[in-house]
Amino acid sequence: MSALLSLRSLFAVLAAVPLTFIFSAMTLVDLLLVRKNEIKAQFFPITWGRLICQMCQVRVDISGIEHLDPDATYIFVGNHASQFDIFAFQGYFPHDFRWIAKKELFRIPLFGPAMRRAGIIPIDRSAGRKAVKSLAQAAQRIRSGSSVLIFPEGTRSRDGRLMPFKSGAALLAIKSGVAVVPVGFNQTHQIMPKGALLPRPGTVYLRVGEPIDVSELTTADKQVFSERLYLEVAGLLDDCHRPASQEM
Repeated sequence: MSALLSLRSLFAVLAAVPLTFIFSAMTLVDLLLVRKNEIKAQFFPITWGRLICQMCQVRVDISGIEHLDPDATYIFVGNHASQFDIFAFQGYFPHDFRWIAKKELFRIPLFGPAMRRAGIIPIDRSAGRKAVKSLAQAAQRIRSGSSVLIFPEGTRSRDGRLMPFKSGAALLAIKSGVAVVPVGFNQTHQIMPKGALLPRPGTVYLRVGEPIDVSELTTADKQVFSERLYLEVAGLLDDCHRPASQEM
């Protein structure tokens, strides 16, 4: 990476945190005092995602969007190889959606209240009754019309390759009764792998699969369905992101 690109990337990284809080503040003001409309307020997180991508010279190419009904509710599931999965999807994915986020993030001043007001769905990832209750609440929100994106791996992959899926996403889909759409995030690991301090310019390739109906499934099917989702996402990935055993 050239010195000029390094400086630009450093500026983008340093600006990301204050930008996040600035856009959080604007979201809150808009929702509390101005338009008071959750859908219209998505302009702010969309602009936030695009701005970070543009500052880092990251382009986004999306294919397969024709599989989606613009008016339908979906659960999107994808691999998680980089922070740029979040920036790219938030900034450029054309279907309205909300995030599912761990409840601890909602405790962050300004950022947390903005997330809640913007429709982000909290989830308790601990064991026990609280986790079961939060899963039921999330399923109800999805049933009521909120599409969501979930990373079933639970964390970013260190080497960029797809890791095993946890069954929570499959269970949430079955409980909500909403079709699941696999999404492959390609080349984000090359832009900014886990542990990297600076991003590199590049292009993110989002590949969208066909919706998968869950109406005939029960909670007893969650593990088998989770394994199917894993294979569906793997089929949308470049060789460098697939598990070594599935390279073509």
